[in-house]
Amino acid sequence: MSEQRVSTGVEGLDKVIEGGFPSGSLILIAGNPGTGKTIFSARFLYHGAVSNDESGVYVNFSENRETFYVNMKPFGFDFERLERDGKFRYLEMLAVKDATAPSIMNMILEEISGIKAKRLVIDSFSTIAQAFEKPHDVRILIQTVLERIVRKFGCTTLMIVEVPFGSVRAGLSMEEFVADGFMLFRAGRLEGRLFRDISIRKMRGTVVSEDEIGFTIDGGFKAFSPFEEKPIKKRGKFQPLPDPPGKFSTGSEELDRLFDGGYLRGSTVLLEIGKNISTQQYHLVLSPTPWNFLGKGAGVMVLPSPGVDYNMVWRRAVESGQPEESLKRLLRICIFRYLTVRREPYILELEGRDMDEDLRKYHESIQEMIEKTSKPPLQIIGVDSLIAQYSVEDAIKILNRVTTAIRESRGLGIFLLKPGRPEVSDMLNAVVDVHMKMIREHGALLLYGLKPRTSLHFVEMDVSRGYPLPLITPVL
Repeated sequence: MSEQRVSTGVEGLDKVIEGGFPSGSLILIAGNPGTGKTIFSARFLYHGAVSNDESGVYVNFSENRETFYVNMKPFGFDFERLERDGKFRYLEMLAVKDATAPSIMNMILEEISGIKAKRLVIDSFSTIAQAFEKPHDVRILIQTVLERIVRKFGCTTLMIVEVPFGSVRAGLSMEEFVADGFMLFRAGRLEGRLFRDISIRKMRGTVVSEDEIGFTIDGGFKAFSPFEEKPIKKRGKFQPLPDPPGKFSTGSEELDRLFDGGYLRGSTVLLEIGKNISTQQYHLVLSPTPWNFLGKGAGVMVLPSPGVDYNMVWRRAVESGQPEESLKRLLRICIFRYLTVRREPYILELEGRDMDEDLRKYHESIQEMIEKTSKPPLQIIGVDSLIAQYSVEDAIKILNRVTTAIRESRGLGIFLLKPGRPEVSDMLNAVVDVHMKMIREHGALLLYGLKPRTSLHFVEMDVSRGYPLPLITPVL
């Protein structure tokens, strides 16, 4: 990092621009109405005052003080308190048509000097440009902002630019003016759901590691850099969650909230895995559920997906912290006999030639689990493994029979489907009770429900308890 940085107040964004904006720079914040520009800019000022003891000024040409304060409160921004503490000033400029560029600049400079502000937001340049009849006045204002505020006072400045709907340009000839940074805020559709992102078009003196980054305004604005696996410094034993009446907990408080307390007893779940999703990433969402079953003395049957062998399944089970003797009693891993494996008590070998015979043996093992534990087990089945061993048609037959048995026993089934089989996804969607999908965008990990329908949720890894759990945040 070659120069002093000013944190944006958004950790995920700071990560991809070397820690923040260049100190004493002018940054253009552009986008259609409703894309999050004002909330981001407010967070920039609020974070500066609260976390860095840097006073800030918000100049607004279209919204009065009371409305701004009320609108910011739900996001956790108490600007009234900051103003009382002398760390913030709000400058209303609603009558800009009656003012000249020099008079506007003098008012802004007076507020900056009054609290020795190091951060400034001008909302918005578009309003100023439309109000002034002469383009010359607009140029004077911008040049003054650069020379007298940004450069002389070292005041890092965000200037909001409204992009009209349907336009692909920032508009208002802003390209004529030299800015240190330019970020375009967008609100579009991904998988038929709202998705917000920032395109970092320019950032002077900065190595931008990712030029596009997703974000949400949930909780006051949060951006998500590419997914990172976090090391576990001290491994802990998984603590199972109680099952709500008539349901099984997912093993994750976050997922329980997403699915109204958990999965219904007797239900089946399809976890569809998108492109470029690693085993570790989808296991982050999957693993808490079998851990929860094992932690409460219930059985777990696993037919691994392609690319996941029985050793990996065993290691993942061991990560729950349960004693190995308990795991050998409660866990069964299906493999096809042509594989060379050690004889272990938790291995269930299937011939892989006769579907009906394999299914009979599979159901016998499930029944043994129920008799041994007096609890219905969890069944995890890699759909692609069934298709590879038999056929699409036979795999669907097997899953239909398994689904019926699960419903009758009031257990739980999770079917895993990897990329490349959209027709199978459609067929299974009609069978299962819950259908969720994991995808990646700009390197970030996302989860959403097709059945029931949910919004997109960013997924991060939480290792604060000594084992990996999903931390999910809705895209709002």
